[in-house]
Amino acid sequence: MTDDLTNFSQAALIVADLVRRREVADRWDQESACAGMTVGGLAHHLVGQIGSTVRLVGAPPSEQSPIPLLEHYARAAWVTAAPEDDVNVGIREGSDAEAAAGPEALAPLVTGLLEQLPGVLAARRGDEAVLIPWQGWSLTVHDWLVTRQMEIVVHSDDLAASVGLATPEFPEGVLTPVLALLTGVACRRHGQAAVVRALSRPQRAPSSVSAF
Repeated sequence: MTDDLTNFSQAALIVADLVRRREVADRWDQESACAGMTVGGLAHHLVGQIGSTVRLVGAPPSEQSPIPLLEHYARAAWVTAAPEDDVNVGIREGSDAEAAAGPEALAPLVTGLLEQLPGVLAARRGDEAVLIPWQGWSLTVHDWLVTRQMEIVVHSDDLAASVGLATPEFPEGVLTPVLALLTGVACRRHGQAAVVRALSRPQRAPSSVSAF
């Protein structure tokens, strides 16, 4: 778990720095780059990736056999849901509700989670199973952390764009598995040739190979 602990901890520190920026607090109640979600809601959604990790990885190992990482995205309803579908509306509304307390309430929340995170991660092996209760299936600890790193990388860009900041740069250990995950999901959705062309032959590439 040493690499997983290091990589996720680095990602969490970048999130903590970003959500505490004055630019975020100044635009807290404005709509973010994620349509229908406020800047404050998006900040809470980002911090929620750390919070859910502390909560789920800190729980006893699941007795279920973990499913493969890409199978997780093949099953998850939100992956192919439209923005106005209930699953996505619920995410936005839930995050905005958490943000109602204002930016001042976020700093102590982040501090507390960062204090708990190292101990939680150090206590688990990467191949142990983590139950995702809202999905009903389990991933390995390692794969769970990759899913949260993907959320962090993608939504850090959203939050930075929402408030006019430069997108944070993530270490290679964080970014590499995220890019592999996004590429894998995109290949499942659009086909291998479409993704290869988008990366190497733009003259034959489709208009989009978005993973989500």
